[in-house]
Amino acid sequence: MMEYKDDVAAADAFGEKIKALKTEVAKLIVGQEEVVDALLTSIFSNGHCLLVGVPGLAKTLLVNTISQALGLNFSRIQFTPDLMPSDIIGSEILDEHRNFKFIKGPIFANIILADEINRTPPKTQSALLEAMQERLVTAAGHRYTLEAPFFVLATQNPIEQEGTYPLPEAQLDRFMFNIWVDYPSFAEEVDIVKATTSTNQVDLQHIMSAEEILFFQKLVRKVPVPDGVVDYAVRLANATRPGKDYSPEITNAYVNWGAGPRASQYLVLGAKCHALMRGKYTPDNEDVRAVATNVLRHRIVRNYKAEAEAISTEHIIGELMKSAAQA
Repeated sequence: MMEYKDDVAAADAFGEKIKALKTEVAKLIVGQEEVVDALLTSIFSNGHCLLVGVPGLAKTLLVNTISQALGLNFSRIQFTPDLMPSDIIGSEILDEHRNFKFIKGPIFANIILADEINRTPPKTQSALLEAMQERLVTAAGHRYTLEAPFFVLATQNPIEQEGTYPLPEAQLDRFMFNIWVDYPSFAEEVDIVKATTSTNQVDLQHIMSAEEILFFQKLVRKVPVPDGVVDYAVRLANATRPGKDYSPEITNAYVNWGAGPRASQYLVLGAKCHALMRGKYTPDNEDVRAVATNVLRHRIVRNYKAEAEAISTEHIIGELMKSAAQA
């Protein structure tokens, strides 16, 4: 067990560990600082992530790099239309003594990369989503506990929708963050090409153990939050819901459905971790705003008018942050 003089010393140690982690990840990943930041925030908040981005932006490499630096087991599942739940969870087989034996599937790892999750039917999607929610797997009448820490990163391709099964809003809500992965800048792409077309080999160091991750996840939960910051987070989540007495004009005009209470919880939890990662012992409204887009992006359903007028979800969230701050 980790031993520190007090929670302040533990918080300081956490900040140093985060810096070391980012330095280690940067050995292989060029740029993408905001994505790395969001992923680490999600991991230490004990939440799951949905990454949306076109192919070839190093999403798999990023997850693999972070899992190595954290000293965790990594498992990649390529989702396809013919993937079955047993391909994720595992299945029972007859051994040489004609006894049933459960063979664990790839879900039994610390970090799961669910690649192109929208390419598989809802029956298979739900097998993964049950494990995300309960941290348990049920197979042949037996329940198996997944080893902590357990973190699911699912990816979606936003430009190729043919033959896909989009996740329903209720299932999307199980992801703490929806992170947009964009193209690298010109200078970053030059660095990427130089690094990946040479013979350079990178050895990653283990910065943290599973035990330390669990300790720091608990530390994040213990971070005190001023009532005003909680009020701001709840006001922001409330502002996404149309047809209420407190609904802003932009929400009534462009939103069909808003975020539920889980969004308020994740705004506060994400703000706690965001503050701690930056050496602050308590979050403020700025920390809530820093995680708000990733928390709310997949919890706001735009209406036809918003799509017709090209009003993006990000624009709506930006306006709501302004109105929540003035309330």
